[in-house]
Amino acid sequence: MTFFVTSAGLGKGADLGGLEGADRHCQQLAQAAGSSGKTWRAYLSTAAADGKPAVNARDRIGRGPWQNAKGESIAKDVADLHSVNNKISKQTALNEKGEAINGRGDTPNTHDILTGSQPDGTAFSGTDDRTCKNWTSSTEGAAMVGHHDRMGLDDSAPAKSWNSSHLSRGEGGGCSQVALRGTGGAGLLYCFAAN
Repeated sequence: MTFFVTSAGLGKGADLGGLEGADRHCQQLAQAAGSSGKTWRAYLSTAAADGKPAVNARDRIGRGPWQNAKGESIAKDVADLHSVNNKISKQTALNEKGEAINGRGDTPNTHDILTGSQPDGTAFSGTDDRTCKNWTSSTEGAAMVGHHDRMGLDDSAPAKSWNSSHLSRGEGGGCSQVALRGTGGAGLLYCFAAN
């Protein structure tokens, strides 16, 4: 296993403790599932802030190839992952235990996966918050999410995007656990073995 969707979020909405906290969550879930000896990274981008440059999700996850818990291929490399050829779907985007994640039509729907990324895996520029204050807010802000099941309200490219479908939203901001649930999420992440 070199790729999984987290079986649970941290429970604080999109406040993941920054990239470090998100990576730690991936690492802990992978180890609990018996996967050791790998460096796990959350597929998340961050915006430039406080004198620090933006971070691109695609640059954090190693070179590939990646397989799910059942050994099924997800992508052979970073270019393949960000092309129409990647194999992310409801059937292959399994959690660290090899179980399917609820998608559109399931109760509850948890197909919104936090990414903060554009379709090519890079961070957004500009001042709009698309990373819930670089994964430290559980109130104000918004997060870009993707659909692991590649399904949405229509057949548009964003609705079918695994990593850049729509922004979270909700009363008081889109970063709380309640707000994430409101659009079909649970604060779940994509985790990739970077080595």
